[in-house]
Amino acid sequence: MTPYRAILGAAVPLYLSSVASMAGSLVTVSVLGRHATATLAAALVGAVATPAIAAVTGVMRGLMPFLAPVRDDADAAVPIMRDARWLAIAVGVTGALAAACVPVIARIGGVPGEVVGELGLYPALTALEILVRALAGGATSALVALGRSRMVLWSGLSATAVAVTLTAALVPPLGLTGAGIAEVASACVGAAVANVCLRRLPLLRGHSTRPGRPRPKEILDMARVGLPLAGTVLVKFAVLGVVAFAVARLGTGDGAVHAVLNSLIGFVMVASISVAQASIPVVARAADPREARRAVRAALVIALAGASAGAAVPAVAGGGLVGLFTGDAAVAGRVLGMLPLMILAAMADGCQAVTGFGLTALRRSSASLTYFAILYGLLALAAFPVAATAGLTGLWTARIAVNLLLVAAQGAGFLRYSALVGSPAVPGRTAPVQG
Repeated sequence: MTPYRAILGAAVPLYLSSVASMAGSLVTVSVLGRHATATLAAALVGAVATPAIAAVTGVMRGLMPFLAPVRDDADAAVPIMRDARWLAIAVGVTGALAAACVPVIARIGGVPGEVVGELGLYPALTALEILVRALAGGATSALVALGRSRMVLWSGLSATAVAVTLTAALVPPLGLTGAGIAEVASACVGAAVANVCLRRLPLLRGHSTRPGRPRPKEILDMARVGLPLAGTVLVKFAVLGVVAFAVARLGTGDGAVHAVLNSLIGFVMVASISVAQASIPVVARAADPREARRAVRAALVIALAGASAGAAVPAVAGGGLVGLFTGDAAVAGRVLGMLPLMILAAMADGCQAVTGFGLTALRRSSASLTYFAILYGLLALAAFPVAATAGLTGLWTARIAVNLLLVAAQGAGFLRYSALVGSPAVPGRTAPVQG
């Protein structure tokens, strides 16, 4: 099977699952939007919960380069999945504690008592959601690594259906607590479906993937790949938060334009992220440097094609699409004027995701984290001076430049480390090549 076919076949179900999840999130935001204080309170918890969930997801993607090379060997694959469950639990408990402490943090930070009071059970329910996702043990990442991406779609669709149904039913009478219950139920259903699909695989018949006795060395090896991958997500969240703060100082109009552009970029990038994730098992199973590099080249081509297709929607729909996000004609006009910058930013970001996930497939995610910390750190330092001198256009141009530099840095890193693929120093790719 060519790398194009393998990556595209795995990416399409991941893309459809991501689109369904995004649609579900829009419903939640829309329903909560009718409760102004509840929306503000949800944003407060989300500032902690979203990075925590992203960290759990990132850590579990670190499972894939270990599992993909042995996906035909149950005796080798099952212990790896058990190790992943221990790692997920450790990260999930940490994230859940952070979410549960949001009311205390909010009071210390001077958040108005009205908003803190609106939180109710929501922080505890959010903590429970994070734990459920952790207890799932990276089942969706395991399915992708085992070449069963289509099953991820059923998990995603089931979770979204539950989230949409319960949010619409529970938020009007229960407010934020209803949203929390919907999120927990959605996470439970998604985790259950993914794990049922996993257990039904012929490879795992007669085997249990429940955590047994922990293997500290193997868990640590996986953490050395998964934690830096999660770290890149957290660095990106943090720096884009700094950029948003710099935009806020420019005025409400610039803030509104920036918010709409950030909403649109997610729709453009979703295909690229799906392709990047789908490429990990293909690169991880490569037998030699040439095969690994072919896989990343194929992923870049498909990611750019997907981003172009996604960009065609706002480019063609124009004001009709932007009108869904804002009724302010002045804001809509500025958004339309900045669409080319947003599209370029999305394409550059999608390409850096592919090269970054290529490093993850080689178990070199620490290199990706280093590049991210340096280049996004520079973006954070430049955000306020650039905003003051070049405004919103300058900030988006800087974002494009940073992502292009990341493509170059991670691409060079991938070329360097892919030279080790198939070498005696990493026989069978069963031990990490971190260093």
